[in-house]
Amino acid sequence: MTPPAAPGHHEEAAELAALARALYLRGWMPGTSGNLSVRLAGGDRDKALITASGLGKGELAAEHMVVVGAESGATVLAPDGLRASAETSIHSAIYRTTGAGAVIHVHAPYSTVVACRAGDRSRRTTLELTHFELLKGLGLADPSGADVPVFPNWPDVPRIAAEVAEYLTSRPQASCGLLIVDHGITVWGGDLAEARNRLECFESVCQLLTLGAADLRTRPSAPTTTNPITED
Repeated sequence: MTPPAAPGHHEEAAELAALARALYLRGWMPGTSGNLSVRLAGGDRDKALITASGLGKGELAAEHMVVVGAESGATVLAPDGLRASAETSIHSAIYRTTGAGAVIHVHAPYSTVVACRAGDRSRRTTLELTHFELLKGLGLADPSGADVPVFPNWPDVPRIAAEVAEYLTSRPQASCGLLIVDHGITVWGGDLAEARNRLECFESVCQLLTLGAADLRTRPSAPTTTNPITED
């Protein structure tokens, strides 16, 4: 058996694996898609556990977690043959700017549809959510509405992470979720339970939007100041 990546943190690793399996069964993490992470407690709070790359989310076990720097994303400890999720840099951008305790990224169908409809493939946009009773489940200071950033799905993941960090640095408490065009939803919370609850609320609101319960309202955002990466 592959040794665990985080000696002393089996409970957190098992919790991540169990949540991944549950989200897989809901159809929100098909195949190897999606990634989950949780910041470690106590003296290890500068580290986080994250799901390994390239593994089916319905088959994860505690030993399939990698330890990374919570705010740097650098790999600290990984079992033989495993690598941290390819989107670790996005998780670390969220930890660094919001103080979150857990991050969940999935390809839930309705939020992915909304991400495609509300996004722009060349610049960030903002999805305006208002009036839905479910917004109270997000725990925001103003439950009457939420602005959800929608980021382009750049091939270079660190570029997405840089834009996420830039946005959240000036608005750390404005929202608790973001969308990436063609790529699904990412949410965060104080712990995995809170992040999961917020995910469910976001997905339900996106379902209502997709079914036509309300108009989808978006607005363009100011151009990002992140240095563009030239593709060959």
